[in-house]
Amino acid sequence: MLADLAADAGAALAYTGVGIALMALGFVLVDVITPGNLREQIWVERNRNASLLVASNLLGVGIIVAMAIWTSQGAIGEALLASAVYGVIGLGAMALSFLLLDLLTPGQFRDVVADSAIHPAVWVTAALHLAVSFVVAAGLS
Repeated sequence: MLADLAADAGAALAYTGVGIALMALGFVLVDVITPGNLREQIWVERNRNASLLVASNLLGVGIIVAMAIWTSQGAIGEALLASAVYGVIGLGAMALSFLLLDLLTPGQFRDVVADSAIHPAVWVTAALHLAVSFVVAAGLS
């Protein structure tokens, strides 16, 4: 019983590590494809547009990793690798959808994110991030 508990706790810690690493990677990715310093925009300038964009990205990564864990079978190493791979696929899909939306809509979305006034386009992009995450997560089932 204690051995099972220790194994389960170790697996939970390992999955948590993968999830946190992917969320950090997601933050860096959003920071790279948007103008300015996201940490400063969110925590110093209190920019709601940047906050919503990053929050949707973090939720999206969480959805994908949670589904990868939920559907994982086999050894913990294989399941962790699958979680990491699907997380990276999700991040790539979210970044690609972000860039495509930016190309297909008027103006520069990157400028909208940096704007201090809340903009409806950020809500659309946040929904896009979550929708892409659900699609990637559904592909795991």
